[in-house]
Amino acid sequence: MSIAVFLPVRKGSQRVINKNNRPFANKEGGLLEVKLEQLSKLKVSEIILSTNDEKSLEYAQKISLPKLKIDVRPDSLAMSNTKLEDLISYVPTITDCEHILWTHVTSPLVTNKIYEKAIDAYFENLENGYDSLMSVTPFQNFLWNKEIGEVENNITRELRWPRTQDLKKLYEINSAIFCANRRIFTGKKDRIGGSPFLFEISKIDALDVDWEDDFLIAEAVYQKLYV
Repeated sequence: MSIAVFLPVRKGSQRVINKNNRPFANKEGGLLEVKLEQLSKLKVSEIILSTNDEKSLEYAQKISLPKLKIDVRPDSLAMSNTKLEDLISYVPTITDCEHILWTHVTSPLVTNKIYEKAIDAYFENLENGYDSLMSVTPFQNFLWNKEIGEVENNITRELRWPRTQDLKKLYEINSAIFCANRRIFTGKKDRIGGSPFLFEISKIDALDVDWEDDFLIAEAVYQKLYV
């Protein structure tokens, strides 16, 4: 079954200046280079780099990656105030693939092996009643609810401070991987359906570069693990 990888890269980051392309762990192409290297190892139909960033376009045009499809995204869909559902609706217009995997350059520790496991889990669980896949990081720690003056996820109620393993298990959406059929993108204007399979990845693998500190931490971990 055909599957496309959608990689959105928008210029103009305010929290991490030039985060897509600034040198990262001795990679002159930065986070974009890291991500394209990882994605190039996947058995997918195409890798769509959708960007309005001139530096990203310049880098993509000079590398040799047969499955890479460059989409010069309209500026109207690359603004800080662009509605996510508008971008989601745009994706099926630039690919004919039946299935779409959405990921980001800001997840540099999600390797090709993790993507492969996610894709396998996605197709396997389509046969088990799920309609999509979303990567998550398990969370089982104390969450304080100021309004009730209690731990929000305490399911015992017999102890005010139970063991962390006895707290309700929650899941942080780490935004590293979303997989769904194109019908969900067009019909629901969403990256997941009503019954997503929760694909768990670790805190380290899920590191997301959203702030300057995140960039430095992710770079240090990447160098430790992969350089």
